[in-house]
Amino acid sequence: MQWNVPHRIVHMTTCSKSTISKKRRRNASWPRCHWLRIRSFAHARCTRFPPTGPSVTAVRPALGGPLDGSIASGDSLKSCITMSYTTEERGKPNTLDFRVFFKNAEGKPVSPFHDIPMYADEAKNIFHAVIEVPRWTNAKMEIATKDPLNPIKQDVKKDKLRYVANVFPHKGYIWNYGAIPQTWEDPGHKDKDTGCCGDNDPIDICDIGSKVCSRGEVITVKVLGTLALIDEGETDWKVIVINTEDPDAADFNSIEDVRRLKPGYLEATVDWFKRYKIPDGKPENQFAFNGEFKDKDFAIEVIKSTHDFWKALISQKTGELKCMNTCNTDSPCCCTEDEAKAVILRTCPLGAEDPIPSTVDKWFYYEKK
Repeated sequence: MQWNVPHRIVHMTTCSKSTISKKRRRNASWPRCHWLRIRSFAHARCTRFPPTGPSVTAVRPALGGPLDGSIASGDSLKSCITMSYTTEERGKPNTLDFRVFFKNAEGKPVSPFHDIPMYADEAKNIFHAVIEVPRWTNAKMEIATKDPLNPIKQDVKKDKLRYVANVFPHKGYIWNYGAIPQTWEDPGHKDKDTGCCGDNDPIDICDIGSKVCSRGEVITVKVLGTLALIDEGETDWKVIVINTEDPDAADFNSIEDVRRLKPGYLEATVDWFKRYKIPDGKPENQFAFNGEFKDKDFAIEVIKSTHDFWKALISQKTGELKCMNTCNTDSPCCCTEDEAKAVILRTCPLGAEDPIPSTVDKWFYYEKK
């Protein structure tokens, strides 16, 4: 069977909580089995159709809608954000050449590090966050700060893909893990509170919401607090957030709300970051403030300071990190749309995924000190 679909992969993050017209599903040209796969996602993801057929790339439309991602009559939308992004996967998943590139609503390539705005609503302190690692998964995916356009790729150690170990009782990552765009923890700046320099990455977030997000999903978040991890001598802030689209988001406005409504979650978070590198033969990580979480206001000030560091970074012409972008016109690294598209085309096209090593399912057990 031939599939007349565009050779493009999209991952829409515009809208959520939709009700899709049953009539439109019945009249759709795709088989029912594929509609069932699609409509279970509030946000679209990349896939290949048919699963065992020829090498044809297809689209999972956002909201189970038409291939161009538009909204048909009969759709009910409870909420939308004004910005939307799509992702294009390149290379073979679970291999060294796998990449996830980002595009804006017009299809122009963008950098998730430099082009997605930090704020979704500055007046309300609502931030954008890019999800790198969905909850319960093990692959250590991250924004590639040293690659042009900064796609998401899997971290590599000693020429092997890196997977986070399962340290009992934690299976993979215990939150949706990601980063706030347009932030940077400057390795040349010693933090006055931690006494350590930054880790040279965008600031990390741990989304405690109930939804398991998709890799590359761009969400809007409320900041609740932060944990100051000292990772191998570097300051590595972990900002605790909740997705604004979470059904319980209105109930969470502070770090104390997390402690009250999700008892044990904060303690598990400290335990996770303390012990996750022990299976690699490394010692337990340390924390500033004796491992205590700082409140929302403190966390927001930390984010703002990393945004200032990022603004200095994006103004540089040279450096270890790649500042190639398409939206910051004052930046010396701003490029044309054609130049950005050429970066994507130089990578390998999407291929069949390799199996995940069976060792990823291994559990590690340690006595707590």
